[in-house]
Amino acid sequence: EERTERESRTAKNMHSGEKPYSCKTCGKAFKRRSRMKDHYRTHTGEKPHSCKTCGKSFTQRSALTVHMRIHTGERPYPCKTCGKMFTYSSILLAHIRTHTVKKLETCDVCGKAFKRRSRMKDHYRTHTGEKPHSCKTCGKSFTQRSALTVHMRIHTGERPYPCKTCGKMFTYSSILLAHIRTHTGEKPYHCKICGKVFTYSSHLWRHMKSHPGEKT
Repeated sequence: EERTERESRTAKNMHSGEKPYSCKTCGKAFKRRSRMKDHYRTHTGEKPHSCKTCGKSFTQRSALTVHMRIHTGERPYPCKTCGKMFTYSSILLAHIRTHTVKKLETCDVCGKAFKRRSRMKDHYRTHTGEKPHSCKTCGKSFTQRSALTVHMRIHTGERPYPCKTCGKMFTYSSILLAHIRTHTGEKPYHCKICGKVFTYSSHLWRHMKSHPGEKT
């Protein structure tokens, strides 16, 4: 009777979205008591589910079930296109892409393949030098229409990339990303000689001049 009542509460939680079971260590909440207990073991290190074949232990029974496929050879995930069987769903998903990703258009010059003819034509112009997309304001020409669209922001003043932290607007996404580092403090560019780190690549390049005899 107690189990029936518990199952009833679990079903109610699943529909309502309520998460009444909390981890005493980190406070993370769960809809089911069993999920909370599985999670709690990540703190205690307890691994009660052991493989009878090799002795390897797991926190969750589901992880043991997946592990057992190594020994049994079970492959429960079939590809609906070619029928090939897989041990893990993640490997099946990767395999499915070999059927769905089609590269139909090939560049006659270098052999590079593309899904869309329009992409291939844009690429082909890098070989021919053709630049059919011209700016009506300054006359500068571009291989791709998208490059012209970005260029036009110089004339229109459009700044479509806002910083979510301070609201400042930017013309290019690359400049926004560089700006965000002023808030996060990230410094991804480091000097291989002295280890000093920098927010911008230009600052690293300027710093490298302080090391005489080294290539910049």
